[in-house]
Amino acid sequence: MFLLLVLALLGAALAYGLWWHDQPLHIEPAPAELTIARGATPRGVAQALVDAKVFQLPPALLYWGLRASGQGRRIKAGYYEFDSGVTPRQVLRRLVRGEQTLQSITFVEGWTFKQMRQLLAQQPLQHQTAGLSDAQIMAQLGREGVHPEGRFFPDTYFFAKGSSDLAVLEQSLQAMDRMLEAAWQQRDRNLPLKKPDEALILASIVEKETGQHSDRGRIAGVFINRLNKGMLLQTDPSVIYGLGDAYDGRLRRRHLEADTPWNTYTRAGLPPTPIAMPGKQSLLAAVQPEKTSALYFVARGDGSSEFSDTLQQHNRAVDRYIRGKP
Repeated sequence: MFLLLVLALLGAALAYGLWWHDQPLHIEPAPAELTIARGATPRGVAQALVDAKVFQLPPALLYWGLRASGQGRRIKAGYYEFDSGVTPRQVLRRLVRGEQTLQSITFVEGWTFKQMRQLLAQQPLQHQTAGLSDAQIMAQLGREGVHPEGRFFPDTYFFAKGSSDLAVLEQSLQAMDRMLEAAWQQRDRNLPLKKPDEALILASIVEKETGQHSDRGRIAGVFINRLNKGMLLQTDPSVIYGLGDAYDGRLRRRHLEADTPWNTYTRAGLPPTPIAMPGKQSLLAAVQPEKTSALYFVARGDGSSEFSDTLQQHNRAVDRYIRGKP
C-alpha cells in the first residue's frame, strides 16, 4: 500500500512537472537580466536564475530539476533577457542553445575612427580601449604601426551585453580586410594603384566626396585621370581631415595653402592614409572607376556633381553652383 502511495505521488509530481514546463512565467520586473558565467555549475546556474527573478523557486529545487532534465551542464555562458510569458521549457532551450540577447551597433559610411570610438563609448560593453591611444588600440588588435583610419568596415554588428569593445572592433577590422581583398581582386589592372592600401585611400576620398551612388564611379575616374597626368588631386575632404580639430565647418583659402600630409593642394599623389571608412560601393568605385575624360567636378548642391573636361568648363560650373552666378 505504501509503495502504491509513493508511486502515485511520484506520478503526480511528474505530471505536474510536465505541465509546469509549458506554463507562462510571470516575471517582475521585466525583462529579467541573466548572466551565466563561463564554467558555471548547474547549482550556480540555478542560483543565478533565481537571483535574476526568472523563477520564483527555491534554488535547490531548480537545481534538481536541471539535473533531472540532463541539460544542466549543457547551458552556455552569456547574457540573456527573459520577458513575462516565456515558459520554463523555452528558458532552458535558450540557455542550452546559447541564444543570447544581442545588442547592435552601426558604424556609418564616411565616419572617422574618432566617431567610431565615441559611439563605442556609449555602448553596454567592457571598455577595454578607454584611456588607450589610437596606436595602442591598433597594437591590441595585432596591427601595430598601422593607422586606424579607414581600416574598419561600416556596417551593423551584434554583440552580447558586457562583451569587449575590442571584440566589436575586431569584427569590423576583419570585415574590412575581407571587403578590401575582394575589391582588389576585381580591380582594373591598368590603374595607377600599386597595392590594396592605395585603393582603400582612394575609396575613402570617394566616400567623402559624394553620397550619390551613381556619381562614385565617375568621381573615382576623375581622380585616376589626375593621378595618371601627375595633377594634384585637390580634394577638399582630405584637407579638412588634415586640419583635424582646427576645422570649424568652413574651408578657407588659407586652409588650402596650409601644408599637412593630407593637403592634396600642396602635395602630389594620394594622402598617406585613408580619411574615413569607405563602404562597399566606394571600394568598388576605386578599383573599377568609370572611364571618363573629366578632370574636374563640383557639387551641385543636391547631392550630385557636375563634371568638366577643362578648367574653363569647371570654372563656369563653380560660378553657377558655388557662387550662384548665372
